[in-house]
Amino acid sequence: MNPDPLSPQGGDAVVPVSVLNRAIGTLLERSFPLVWVSGEVSNFTRAASGHWYFSIKDQHAQMRCVMFRGRAQYAEFTPREGDKIEVRALVTMYEPRGELQLNVEAVRRTGQGRLFEAFLRLKAQLEGEGLFAAERKRALPAHPRAIGIVTSLQAAALRDVLTTLARRAPHVPVIVYPAPVQGAGAGAKLAAMVEAANARREADVLIVCRGGGSIEDLWAFNEEVLARAIAGSALPVVSGVGHETDFTIADFAADVRAPTPTAAAELVSPQRVLLLRELDQRHATLARAFGRMMERRAQELDWLARRLVSPAERLERQRVHLRQLATRLASAGARPVRDARARFALVQLRWQRWRPDLDAGREHLMRVAERLRASQARFHERAAARVSELSARLQVLSPQRTLERGYAALIDTQTGRAVRTPDALKPKRPLTVHLAEGSADVMLADVQPRLSDEF
Repeated sequence: MNPDPLSPQGGDAVVPVSVLNRAIGTLLERSFPLVWVSGEVSNFTRAASGHWYFSIKDQHAQMRCVMFRGRAQYAEFTPREGDKIEVRALVTMYEPRGELQLNVEAVRRTGQGRLFEAFLRLKAQLEGEGLFAAERKRALPAHPRAIGIVTSLQAAALRDVLTTLARRAPHVPVIVYPAPVQGAGAGAKLAAMVEAANARREADVLIVCRGGGSIEDLWAFNEEVLARAIAGSALPVVSGVGHETDFTIADFAADVRAPTPTAAAELVSPQRVLLLRELDQRHATLARAFGRMMERRAQELDWLARRLVSPAERLERQRVHLRQLATRLASAGARPVRDARARFALVQLRWQRWRPDLDAGREHLMRVAERLRASQARFHERAAARVSELSARLQVLSPQRTLERGYAALIDTQTGRAVRTPDALKPKRPLTVHLAEGSADVMLADVQPRLSDEF
């Protein structure tokens, strides 16, 4: 079985918004009972379904309200803008939008609230004294030996209670303590009958009941004397006053509050009947839940109906949307061309910046060629001058020129070397004499060395 996602053991579980709103709505319906709320009507709307939608506000706050057709059709009047009213409502939540609202079951004009204010003051006083404390409540006997009823002999509630007891527990005797349930002094007389039943000790449990009616009709059960008598009773007391939606001071002072006199008779019946009653209550709870679900669905249907758009308006919205899409499509188609042109212009600009200038290059090449020719000419001139210079120097240093000046070169015929010193001259040794105009082979007959270098 999966854990409740909203429980503390859920950890970090993630729940949908709808589940959270449903849980909050269930908690509100279980935690807040039916309550009367007063205020001024605003934003009143009657839907085509017959449901009422309005807000109730005062100087400091406001609350949305819904009154479904099944209850609105029985209202005594239709509220108008600015009316001061009191609504009997249950705090609920409209789950699709997560809004708190009051589910109105009854509506009345504010003038009827004076008695209710007195009811609230007395309730607060007695509650402050502890008369309504839970620890004072006593459990009902499982098998009562006798059942006492405090009500009017002419009340229809008495017939309902007797009929129910005869059907459910015919073996249990019933004792009626008659007292008026409406009119002047009725509260004191009812209190006297409660005290008489306690004094006689004829019954094990006591039922204080009457049928439904307005708040004025039920006022005897809101008197302090009856509340104190019920709270001081030694017998367990079941209050069965009015209908399910009616609450009196006697209900709070009693040990158990029954929604109707018949229900009070069922509560004091033997335990086996209590089980059947619990089954009936569960069935009623399911029916109410189903009814509230249907009401919420109806409210949602009204909300969706208000959101419904006419076909002409929907077509116009679609035309506008289509024009927007066409504009976006045209813009999307033109953007790549525009971007490509921009990129091409940028590339062309870069290409023009780095494109070689052929005329300037050709002119530069001509200048370089001219400089090269001039340089080559100068190089040739310098080379020719150098050659002429070297040729002149070569001519000056040439052995032939030396020979032409009257010198001769002696070459040792045997060794092929030039004779440079007198010591190299030996008698009878062949020599070759080189002159300016030819050479001659000679043989020395005698060699006489000289000590000086003079010729």
